[in-house]
Amino acid sequence: MRGGNWLVSMAIGGALFTFSGAGAMAAEAAAPDNAPVSAVWQHHSVRFNYFGITALYSCDALESNVRALLLHLGARKDPKVSARGCPNGPSAPSRNAILETDFYSLAPTNDAPDAVQAHWQHVEVSPMHPSFMGRGDCELIDAMKDLILKNFTLTNVAYRADCTPHQVNIDDFTIQAEALKTLDSSKKSGR
Repeated sequence: MRGGNWLVSMAIGGALFTFSGAGAMAAEAAAPDNAPVSAVWQHHSVRFNYFGITALYSCDALESNVRALLLHLGARKDPKVSARGCPNGPSAPSRNAILETDFYSLAPTNDAPDAVQAHWQHVEVSPMHPSFMGRGDCELIDAMKDLILKNFTLTNVAYRADCTPHQVNIDDFTIQAEALKTLDSSKKSGR
């Protein structure tokens, strides 16, 4: 009987290995190639409201987190983020704020004189990545959905924000995508 169980275990293990290998090849084929791409900087001005039930932010902290997230997704190095409407001042935690962003992101081009060299780079946003994100940031990611999806050149996007008021879950939001970033950004991020 032991020999039969061993044979079944080997068959299942082989099937799982084959399946995971096929999945990896399919994901690799779906990803944009990493060849340099000509791109231009496009200007964006986006205003959005933040209303947090679970997480409270000061206006200062919102500005810092939103700025860091814009840079992580490939914004040019000079984004401007302004938060206002925090009722107890810019450094006191609040449930709501109005954010105004002014930034540039890359868009592919064929023949622009001011083009820069870019490439597709994997980006991830989750409660544990990048380091400035944390549990409780789900409502912020949810509030930024349109800003992220409509103002950055992303492919193979997987976006999810399952925010539950008054609860902090380990995996309540995630964004995974290939983002268009300048070639020099890959040297700084180690990719």
